[in-house]
Amino acid sequence: MGAALLPHAQQVLTAWDAARDAVEQAKAGQRATLVVGMSTSPGRGGLLPGIRSRFTDAHPVARMKPRQVSWEDPTAGLADGSSDVAFVWLPIPDPDRYTWVVVARESRLVALPEGHPPAAREVVDFAELLDEPFLALPPSAGPLREYWLATDARDGRPPVVGAEIAGTEETYEALVDGRGVCLLAGGNAPLITLGGVVTRPVRGISPSQYALARRADDHRPLVLDYVRACRQATGRSAAGA
Repeated sequence: MGAALLPHAQQVLTAWDAARDAVEQAKAGQRATLVVGMSTSPGRGGLLPGIRSRFTDAHPVARMKPRQVSWEDPTAGLADGSSDVAFVWLPIPDPDRYTWVVVARESRLVALPEGHPPAAREVVDFAELLDEPFLALPPSAGPLREYWLATDARDGRPPVVGAEIAGTEETYEALVDGRGVCLLAGGNAPLITLGGVVTRPVRGISPSQYALARRADDHRPLVLDYVRACRQATGRSAAGA
């Protein structure tokens, strides 16, 4: 009886060992996966390839998983832990929770429908836009919503919100539909100027800042090495918390 059962028992043990190895490999794969959140593509001057090449030198088997996040979450997944690192626009809510590296500083432009009077100018003074309806990020964006409405340059005058937008397509449709104008970073102009929409430089407001951020209490090697690779690729130093 025992001899007859032995081959089957060996098969069971072999299958058990294979299953255990598969589980360990899956766990190792999870540990070697870095989720990179973003609400706007960071494809600025070969930024991502530059970071990737430096990061994979240190972690050749690591996998980077990009994660697109709605503008409703200005932390691009950092706040709820669904992203390990994230490309974000500053200012970020609860800044003490994060540390970041600024990867780009870009002038803010105004996007507006073709035929709108300021579109005929080469440069627009922000004062000319104070009474215009603006497209605004959702309230959940917090200080970032206020930043893209340029409330600090309005001398206390509240902005007129023509519509709320949470993505590039919504923004384009709202612009074409004439529901308002909006500010955007120079590097994002190609995403909006698809036809019927133009962008112009704006005088009287500060430039935008795009950053790679992480949670300040997250010291995992994959996270720290990705940030280090970002610093090396951009030649910038850390900032924030």
